[in-house]
This record gives sequence, C-alpha cells and structure tokens, in this order.
Amino acid sequence: MAASVLINIDVDDIDRAESFYARAFGLTVGRRLGPEVVELLGAEAPLYLLAKPGGSRATAGGQRRDYRRHWTPVHLDFVVEDLDAALARALEAGAGLEGEIREHDWGRIAALADPFGHGICLLQFKGRGYDELAG
Repeated sequence: MAASVLINIDVDDIDRAESFYARAFGLTVGRRLGPEVVELLGAEAPLYLLAKPGGSRATAGGQRRDYRRHWTPVHLDFVVEDLDAALARALEAGAGLEGEIREHDWGRIAALADPFGHGICLLQFKGRGYDELAG
C-alpha cells in the first residue's frame, strides 16, 4: 500500500516562512490550521510550516531547535523547468546559494539554504532525468 507524504518544516517565524516559500517556489496557502501551522500547496505533496521557537526541544530530552544553517540527511528538492529563473526567484526571496551550479548527465543542480537553515536543492532535468544514470 502506498503512503501519502506530508512535508513538515519547523520555522521560528511562520509569516516570514510563508512569504519565503510563496515567493521562492510559487506555493500558495491552502489553509491555516491555527496560528502555528500553515499548509502550502502547489508542489506534488503539501508542505506544512510549523511554528517552533528557536531553543525549544525538538525531541523529548534531545536537541534544541536552532535555525542557523544546519545539516540533516533529509532535504527538499524542487524540480524546475528553468533553473536560472528559479534560482533568481529563490535568492531574491532570501535563500542562500551554497556553491556553484553543478552540471550532470541527468541535468543541473543548485544547492541552497532557506532563511531557517534548511537545505534545499533546485533540479533541472535534461533528457530522461535520473533515468540517464540507468543507461
């Protein structure tokens, strides 16, 4: 049985995050679920912004939330038609570019960070996209 995927992103300023994701990626507000949750639509899976103050515990007895640039093995990839135009919109909205645009057999990639320290990549596929790797 296939599962549905919902994407949740912790942020310390929900209004600023809503503005960033709308301006950078063209997402729109589906609905507000109280003052601490905003549902954004326009991607293949809904994205939920969750207001969580910096310094609050991310897990019981565990790490505290820190919105400086951080690394995690999970990040968002936005597949775009025009990487240069999408990159310009993301940078203008407040993303930070992390390195040069890289070219691969499957397409181009730009690594970014959102204003809340989360990693994001922009991908522009060419040819058969990732299937170019399969031969």
